[in-house]
Amino acid sequence: MKKRYLAPLVLSVLFFAACGGGEKKQDQQQTKSSQENAAADNSMVSPNAGNPPSKGEELMAQSDCKTCHKEEMKVVGPSLKDIAGKYPNTPANVDKLADKVIKGGSGNWGEVAMLPHPNVSKDDAKEMVKYILSLSGK
Repeated sequence: MKKRYLAPLVLSVLFFAACGGGEKKQDQQQTKSSQENAAADNSMVSPNAGNPPSKGEELMAQSDCKTCHKEEMKVVGPSLKDIAGKYPNTPANVDKLADKVIKGGSGNWGEVAMLPHPNVSKDDAKEMVKYILSLSGK
């Protein structure tokens, strides 16, 4: 008769012991995870991430520029940093590249043509180009 009561009691104790130990282990895993997140690699985060975006950066974010251009990687067109490295930040280059944004063009970076953006005003195109050319110093 004692076996009838002893077996469920032993099984219950084992069940509660097995369930109760996981909570501390889960806390330890969460602590370890938060420590790993604190030491995360931020090398892919833009150096300008904490600063408010410039007018040119905002205009580019609202346009289709990011479809063909990334900051550090060639996609369809050259990377923004490659453009900034090729053209010094001068008023003549800002004006020339703003016209290229509006009218489109090809030949400077290969055979793929950049589509024209006639809906972009000259002033907005200049702001965008100023932002792009500012990336050479980063």
